[in-house]
Amino acid sequence: MKIGSPVPHRKARIEIIPLIDIMFFLLAAFMLASLSMIRLESIQLDLPTAKSAKQDFKPGIVVIAVDKAGGIFLEKTQVTIPELHGYLANRFRADTNVPVYVSGDKDADYGAIAPVLAAVRGEGVQKVSFAIAPAVHEAAEK
Repeated sequence: MKIGSPVPHRKARIEIIPLIDIMFFLLAAFMLASLSMIRLESIQLDLPTAKSAKQDFKPGIVVIAVDKAGGIFLEKTQVTIPELHGYLANRFRADTNVPVYVSGDKDADYGAIAPVLAAVRGEGVQKVSFAIAPAVHEAAEK
């Protein structure tokens, strides 16, 4: 004989909506944790040295240098920002793939190099590289 219960019997169910909420929370938590691991430091202009740097001078390359005092040199001649704009505009019209190397003194301010980069990008040059010096080996110093 089967006796019925006064409380209606319901079949057990697994609700997945709270599980989805928990998964989104975990995803957001991991994303925020991973973003906090990225170092967001200001740019220092202490140009690095490289172990495998080599001299790479080709006639079509535009070499721009910034010295410690903030002077801008275009292929060993001192220029101003407007003169640099004019020169880059002429070179870019002649060759849209003109490569530009920007080098700076180790003690140069970022504020002195930023206008040079703005001038290069402002003229539409896409191939911009920073020139670096080869590392001095400790054995060579001794």
